[in-house]
Amino acid sequence: MIMKGKKGVVLGIANKKSIAYGIAKACQEQGAQMAITFLNERFEQKLAPVAQELGCEGRFYPCDVSKPEEIKALKASLEKDFGKIDFIVHSIAFAPKEGLKGRFTDISKEAFDVAMDISVYSLIEITRELKPILSENASILTLSYYGGVKYIPNYNLMGVAKAALEMTVKYLAEDLGRDGVRVNAISAGPIKTLAAAGIGDFSFMLKWNAAHAPLKKNVTIEEVGNSGMYLLSDLSSAVTGEIHYVDAGFNIMGMPAVEFDENGKPTIAWNGESK
Repeated sequence: MIMKGKKGVVLGIANKKSIAYGIAKACQEQGAQMAITFLNERFEQKLAPVAQELGCEGRFYPCDVSKPEEIKALKASLEKDFGKIDFIVHSIAFAPKEGLKGRFTDISKEAFDVAMDISVYSLIEITRELKPILSENASILTLSYYGGVKYIPNYNLMGVAKAALEMTVKYLAEDLGRDGVRVNAISAGPIKTLAAAGIGDFSFMLKWNAAHAPLKKNVTIEEVGNSGMYLLSDLSSAVTGEIHYVDAGFNIMGMPAVEFDENGKPTIAWNGESK
């Protein structure tokens, strides 16, 4: 019961395949109490059973991060529910479809502004608004992806947003460190979530990662959830400003493993077999 006595809020669960759900479930299993949020009425209906499963009945609140008044209302609700909270999970990102396809130079300023506002600035705004109710030694966690460090096909604008998010983690970690608050990110390998559905050729991305990661597999929301629980718990009390990879080791690879056919053309090596 590593999280026994801990109270927090999880923002960004879309369904039971969400990484945020995996983190929330791992925290609940280790004794944490939490509130969760939903984007709008459609998601409220879909997530009601999830809220019940996670023990969040009565602590299930709207929070569209593009609306500052909803973030302020969330703070008031959490203060009423818990007084102080010990952790925040920020699992929120969005880019318009035009930002995830085509030429990068064709991305509009409007799309850029939306992606940066929802995917990056929301972490700053949520942290600022909820800071007065954070307990000593509180932990904040957000979610990134390798596309914020290296070029990933079809990730485009979201890659730039994740790069900004990772630097935001570092600057927030320094700023809040004097208050005893830790800020970290998990960079998870590709997982078939609702958000991933908007990325072109995602099925190939899954195959590529499984073929070239040292562990020769893709990760699960349970594996990411356990790592998230660790970063939110006192087990990671001296860890802040980190981008923690949970990707079966894919991020360490420089040159992918390949084989060559009889004509000298490279083929992808898949668990030791040419495909």
